[in-house]
Amino acid sequence: MDLHLTGDADADTLLSSDPFALLIGMLLDQQVAMETAFVGPHKIAERVGGIDAVTIAGMDPEEFKALCATPPAVHRFPGSMAERIQALAAAIVTEYDGDASRIWTAGDPDGGEVLRRLKALPGYGEQKAKIFLALLGKQAGLAAPGWREAAGNYGEPGSYRSIADVVDPDSLLKVRETKRAAKAAAKAAKA
Repeated sequence: MDLHLTGDADADTLLSSDPFALLIGMLLDQQVAMETAFVGPHKIAERVGGIDAVTIAGMDPEEFKALCATPPAVHRFPGSMAERIQALAAAIVTEYDGDASRIWTAGDPDGGEVLRRLKALPGYGEQKAKIFLALLGKQAGLAAPGWREAAGNYGEPGSYRSIADVVDPDSLLKVRETKRAAKAAAKAAKA
């Protein structure tokens, strides 16, 4: 993988090389700018000395919350997100022996199975799971049969609907514009 999601070379290198970091970035992608969310794992890695599911799951919850709240905070809601990150880490340890990539590699799953596994993770609902599946398929080389169909609209080529389509500053702007247009349409429909 050679991801360019954040505009920060070090953060992008971590996301490109560490599946658990990428899962955390997706987890954090709510109520903050996309690139802010995906820089979060790099902040954690710098403060913990790495980004390992076993280590994070085993940390004292109050210590981890404080680490996430240290300026610049990992998220605008560092306490609740610290809890979610630790729950995600615990699930990766328990279900996948600490190896996040097993979500999409263990047992040679198809797209539907990868989606099911993602939705079973703490903090991953239907939409977040579909976006992450699209990110795996579009940018991480996931070849699971049926991944596009399982990802729904997020799997469409050139859709610019989510972080799955961000490859450079121009595509980030296109994704933002698509999101703005969708919000405006939803607001107009309510009126």
